[in-house]
Amino acid sequence: MTTVQTVDLLIVGAGPAGLFGAYYAGFRGLSVAVLDSLPEPGGQINAMYPEKEIFDIAGFPAVRGRELVDRLLAQAEPYDPVYLLGHRADGLERVPGPDGRDEFAVTTHNGGTVHARSVLITGGIGNFTPRPLPAARAFEGEGLAYFVRRLEDYAGADVVIAGGGDSAFDWAHALRPVAGSVTLVHRRDTFRAHPATVAAVQASDVEIITNAQISAVLGTGTIDGVEVATTGGAVKTLACQRIIAALGFTANLGPLLDWGIEVTGRRHIVVDAAMRTTVPGIFAAGDITDYPGKVRLIAVGFGEAATAVNNAAHHLDPAQPVFPGHSTDSPVPA
Repeated sequence: MTTVQTVDLLIVGAGPAGLFGAYYAGFRGLSVAVLDSLPEPGGQINAMYPEKEIFDIAGFPAVRGRELVDRLLAQAEPYDPVYLLGHRADGLERVPGPDGRDEFAVTTHNGGTVHARSVLITGGIGNFTPRPLPAARAFEGEGLAYFVRRLEDYAGADVVIAGGGDSAFDWAHALRPVAGSVTLVHRRDTFRAHPATVAAVQASDVEIITNAQISAVLGTGTIDGVEVATTGGAVKTLACQRIIAALGFTANLGPLLDWGIEVTGRRHIVVDAAMRTTVPGIFAAGDITDYPGKVRLIAVGFGEAATAVNNAAHHLDPAQPVFPGHSTDSPVPA
C-alpha cells in the first residue's frame, strides 16, 4: 500500500501533458505527484508508438516518442516530482482543508492513497484496452504484441501485422527495414490509415493480404506461423515468429465518471478557459478535455497544462498571480 502525504498538486496521467505539467508545477513552486495506471511514464506514446517519429512538436523537426518522453522527464526532474506508476486513479473523496476549501484524497485500484490540495487530470483518452486477436490469445507475451515498444526486438523476424488503420501501417512501414519480412493482413480491401503511409507501404516489399484474417496461429509455446483465411474460403499458411495485433482499442474514463465532474459523451471532461472542471480545485488538460474549438494535439496539451497549473497555483493561493512571469527570469534548481 502506498500513501503520499499532502502535495499541492496531484496529476492524474503521465502522458506528455502530465509530464509537462509536472515541470510547470515545480516551476511554480508546487509540490507534485504524478499518478498513472501504466507501469512507465509516457502514456499513449510509450504504450502505442514509442519508436514512431512525431513531427508537430514545436522546436523538433522530428522526435521519436520515447525521446520526447525522456526529455519531458529530464525537464521535470530538478523539481523532484513523485511518480506513482502502475496505480489507476479510483476513488475521490473531498476533505475540508485548513483554509476551509476542499482538498482531495484519491485512492488507487491497488490500495494507494494520495492526499492533494488540487488535482490536474491529464488522462488522454482514459483507460484504454487493445482489441484482442482471438486466434492468438494463447501467445500474448510469447510473440503476440499489441504495440511495438522497440523496433530492434523484431530484427530479422518474420512479422505478421493484423489491421488496416494508422497503427498497422505505421508499424509495417517502420519495421520493413528491420524485420526479415513483414506481411499485413486486413479483413477489408480499404484502409483507414493515412493515404501517404498506405502508399509508402504499398510501394515497399511489405506483402498486403486483403479481405482476409488470421484464423489460426501455429506453434507450441512460441509462434511458428499463421493461417490466413480469405473471405473466398482459401487458406494460406505464412511462416512468422511475431504477430502484431493493431486492431484498435476501447477507451473510457472509468472511475473518473464517478468524481462528480461534468463530462461529454462519457469520454471528455468539460473545462473552461482556465482549464477548470466543474469541481473547484480540479483541473484538466490535454486530449481528455472538451470545450468549443478544441484541437487534440500534443502541442495543444502542453499549453493547456501550463494554463491549468498557473490557475491551480492561483486557486491554492489567491495572492499568487495567474501569470508567474517568464522562465528566463527564474533559475532552474541544480
